[in-house]
Amino acid sequence: MAVTSIRPQGDRMRFIYILFIFLYLLMPVAGNAQEDSLSIIKADTLSKDSMRSERPNYALLRGIFAAQSGLYLGTIYGLSRSWYKNPLTHFTVKDDTGEWLQMDKMGHLYTSYQIARHTAELYKKTGISKRQMLVYGAISGIIFQTPIEILDGFSPDYGFSPGDMVANISGSVLYLGQIALWDEVRIQPKFSFHYTSLSRVRPELLGSNRYESWLKDYNGQTYWFSASPKSFFRGMNWPAWLCFSVGYGIHDMISAERETSIERGYRPYRQYYFSLDIDLTKIKTKSKFVRTLGFFANSIKIPAPALQFSKKGIDFKPFYF
Repeated sequence: MAVTSIRPQGDRMRFIYILFIFLYLLMPVAGNAQEDSLSIIKADTLSKDSMRSERPNYALLRGIFAAQSGLYLGTIYGLSRSWYKNPLTHFTVKDDTGEWLQMDKMGHLYTSYQIARHTAELYKKTGISKRQMLVYGAISGIIFQTPIEILDGFSPDYGFSPGDMVANISGSVLYLGQIALWDEVRIQPKFSFHYTSLSRVRPELLGSNRYESWLKDYNGQTYWFSASPKSFFRGMNWPAWLCFSVGYGIHDMISAERETSIERGYRPYRQYYFSLDIDLTKIKTKSKFVRTLGFFANSIKIPAPALQFSKKGIDFKPFYF
């Protein structure tokens, strides 16, 4: 019997990310608040002698491990009890890469990247080495999501998705790879959302209220990749905080399958965007609170004018989010 997805799965990924933010907020704020989640790592230019004299804060390290483990186990337990309507059975594999025009895979990549980014910054507060910080961050982005994929494999409603796993790994690799290549983050995945009327067509799938729609309605979601030219061309006269951003979205998908949406009278299509963005971590300020706020808010694409490209042609959006 074919395995059929009942609901969008990306909502769980964003829910986990929100829980992870709460974990971050419970931890002490670093004395020197962050620039970018990785560009701060350049503080690693301390001499070897001074690094030997500074021991990691093992009490804080153990506290983070404990809090992270508690959040991790609690999330898995909660999802196993509330998310899966039918009892778990034998393990199955489902190739769902064609569903939702790959928007759910973008959600997996984005969530994995953001968890890795926040984890690395979280462990930075303990004073461990740069390599350990990066490894913990990259691994966390994968570990937090892999058991969910395994639970899906035992669920008669879903099935294990190789595409989801590839997206999860890609998010962590995107984070770690930029550090390995450039010793900083230059390309930042971001997210934006606007409400659509399509959720009223199938509220059980796309959300019955505004909160659920934000999580489940892929038609209103846009995933972005933002970068400042200054990061690639150091000598140019360009503000480091001003970025160009390219985005991806979809429309008229009221089912996971494109064919089903067409059968219901809709014409699904992809949308591509070009816009401006701001790297909030590059705005100079002496306020620790403002720098910390910028670190969190930097996962969201700011509203701005945008060009939309689709099969319907080119459309200018004076204020798009």
